[in-house]
Amino acid sequence: MNTKTQKPNRLINELSPYLFQHAYNPVDWFPWGGEAFEKAAKEDKPIFLSIGYSTCHWCHVMEKESFENETTAEILNEYFVPIKVDREERPDLDNIYIMVCQRMTGSGGWPLSLFLTPHKIPFFAGTYFPNVSRYGRSSFNELLDKINAAWITNRDELEKASGEIFSILNNQVSDNKQINIPKNVFETAYKYFENNFDSVYGGFGSAPKFPSPHNLIFLIRYWKNYNVPGAINIVNKTLSEMHKGGIFDHIGFGFHRYSTDREWLVPHFEKMLYDQALITLAYSEAFLATKNPEFKIAARQILNYVMREMTSTSRGFYSAEDADSDGEEGKFYFWTNDDLSACLNDGEKQFAMTVYNIGIGDDENQKIPHIKKSFSELANELNLDMNSFLHKHEIIRSKMFEYRDKRIHPLKDDKILTDWNGMMIAALANAGRLLNNDLYVSAAENAFRFIEKNLFINKNKLLHRFRNGKASIDANIDDYAFLVFALLELYSSTYKAEYLIRAVDLVDYSIKHFWDEENSGFYFTPSYGEKLITRTKDIYDGAIPSGNSMMLYNLSKLYRFTSGKKYYDYASKTVDAFSEYLSKSPFASTSFLSAYHLLNSEGTEVIIIGSPNEENVVKFIRAISSIYIPNLSVIIHDSESEQYCLPFEYLESYKRINSSATFYICKNFKCSLPTTIVEEALQQIK
Repeated sequence: MNTKTQKPNRLINELSPYLFQHAYNPVDWFPWGGEAFEKAAKEDKPIFLSIGYSTCHWCHVMEKESFENETTAEILNEYFVPIKVDREERPDLDNIYIMVCQRMTGSGGWPLSLFLTPHKIPFFAGTYFPNVSRYGRSSFNELLDKINAAWITNRDELEKASGEIFSILNNQVSDNKQINIPKNVFETAYKYFENNFDSVYGGFGSAPKFPSPHNLIFLIRYWKNYNVPGAINIVNKTLSEMHKGGIFDHIGFGFHRYSTDREWLVPHFEKMLYDQALITLAYSEAFLATKNPEFKIAARQILNYVMREMTSTSRGFYSAEDADSDGEEGKFYFWTNDDLSACLNDGEKQFAMTVYNIGIGDDENQKIPHIKKSFSELANELNLDMNSFLHKHEIIRSKMFEYRDKRIHPLKDDKILTDWNGMMIAALANAGRLLNNDLYVSAAENAFRFIEKNLFINKNKLLHRFRNGKASIDANIDDYAFLVFALLELYSSTYKAEYLIRAVDLVDYSIKHFWDEENSGFYFTPSYGEKLITRTKDIYDGAIPSGNSMMLYNLSKLYRFTSGKKYYDYASKTVDAFSEYLSKSPFASTSFLSAYHLLNSEGTEVIIIGSPNEENVVKFIRAISSIYIPNLSVIIHDSESEQYCLPFEYLESYKRINSSATFYICKNFKCSLPTTIVEEALQQIK
C-alpha cells in the first residue's frame, strides 16, 4: 500500500509496532479503549476484534488480503467497530480471548478474530480468514455479511451465545478442586514424553515441532532426581538435533520459532526473545548436567545473537525479529549456489555446501543451512584435524554472515517487555554462572538496571511495555514472576543482597495484588488493573511457563533462601489450587511440576558467612558451580558489607569460625557441622 496517499487511521498514534503496521489500512481501526466501546454502544454495532503480533506471518497475510482491501474495509467500517490489539502488549486481553476461541472452536492461534457485543462479550471466534473461500474456510467478506445479518435479524441467539461464554469464563477460575496429587505424578509426565519421543530426530511427535525447553529442563531434573537414564537420553538427542537443524540459524545464530517438519529442517523463521532465553536455559543446564561441549557452544551462540541483534543501546532487550523480509517468509535466510559463489572462493564454497548442505539444488530444503553430521565426522570427511576444521569453518561462516548482512533484514519489533526481559536476564545470569562468563552476568545486570530505571512506577509497581522512551500498560503476573526469577538468578550469580531483597519485595507485592483470596493461586491481572470481562488464572506451560508456575518456583526458592514460612504456605496453597489440573495433565505444566518438586524435595542449602571475594569462598563457588545439583540454594552473608549483608533474622545465629569464611551445609533437612575448609564443605555436599 502507498502510505503517502492513504490517510492514516487512529493507530498512527500507537507505540506498538504491530498496531503501527496497520496505521494506513483503509479499515477505520480503533485501539482497545473507551472510544471504541462508546461508539459500538451508541451506534448499536458489534465489535470486530483482531489480535495479532508484529512478527506473525499469517497476520501479515490477512492484512494484505483483507485489511488493505477497500471493499472489506467498507464493510467493516459500515457495520462494525474494528479494534486492533497487539497480543504482546496486551497479554491480558489475549489470554481471555484465545481461551474463548479454544472453547468455541477447539483450537486457537493468530491472527485471532472475534466478534463481540458492545459490552466486550464474544459471540463468534476464529483465526485467519482468507479473502476468498479456500482451506475449507468462508471468505472474510462472506463471514462479515453473515455476522451483520445475524446481528440484525437474530440478535437474541447471538446474545444468548455471548451470555453462555461469559458464564463459562467466570466459572473457569474456580473450576479446579483440591485433591491429593498422586505420588507418581512425575513418572506420569515422564512416560508421556517417553511415549511421544521421536528417537530418530529428537523432540516429540511429528510436525510441527516446537523446542519447548521447559519440558527438556524437567526431563534433565527428572533424570538427576530419579536416576532415569532414558530422560537424559531424550534431552541429549533433542538438543543435539535442534542445534544441527535449520531451526537454528547457523550463520547468524539464534533459534527460529518452530520447525514445520519432523527433522527440525524448515523453520517458521521468526525469532522470539523468549525462545532465545528459555532455550539458553535448557542448553546451559544440559551442559552442566552432561558436560557435553556442544551444549555450551549452543548457549554461547544464542547469547552472541541476542547481544548483537536484540539488545538496545540502553541495554534492554527487543522482542522479536519477523519471519518475513522483502515480502517473503525466510528470504533473508535462504542460500543459493549463486549466493555462495558471490562471497566464497571455490574451495570455501565446496566446504560450505558440504557442511551446511546448501546450494545443491532448487529445493527449498537445500536453501536452508543445516548440518547432518557431527563436526568430527565432517572434519574426517574433509581430511582436516579438528582445530583446522573449526578455524576454516569460522572464517567461512563469517564471510557468509557479512554477505547476508547486506540483505534487507526482517522487521525488528523493538518494544521492550518486562516479562520477556526477565527471562533473558535470568538466562544470561544463569549462563554466566554455569559457563563461567562474567560478560553475560554484566549484561544481565545492565538489563535489570534498564528495567529498574524505566519500567517501575514506584518501588514495586511495574509496567509491562517500553518503547520510544515511554513505558505504559499495567504489568501482569508474568512480568512480576519472570522479573523475580531474574533477580533470583542475579543473586545466585553475584550474591549481591539487593537482588534477593528486591525479589522478596516483588513477591510480597504480587501476593498483595494478584493473589486469589478465595480459591488461591495468582490472577493474571492485578487488583488495580482494567476491569475486563473476567480475571483469568493460568497454569498451562505453553510457549512460555505460566505465571503461576514461575511464582511457585519463586516462592519455593524464597522459602529456602529466607526461611520465611509464609512463602512455603503460599506455595502450598498454589499447588492446592491447581492440584486437580496437575494430576490430570502433568505433562502440560512441567515448569509447575519442577517447582512442585523443588518445594517438597530434600534439597541442599549452603550458608556461607563471609565475602564472595574471599579466596576460599571464590574457590568454593567456582567448584560448586561446576556440579549439577538441581535443588541447590547458596546464601552468602557478610554482616560487615552493605553489598552482601542480608536482613534475614535466621542468619544472626550463623558466625565465622576463627575469623575465616565459614560454610554451613544442610542436606536432606539435616545440617552438618560448620567448616572453614573448602574441601570438607564440598565433600559434605557430594
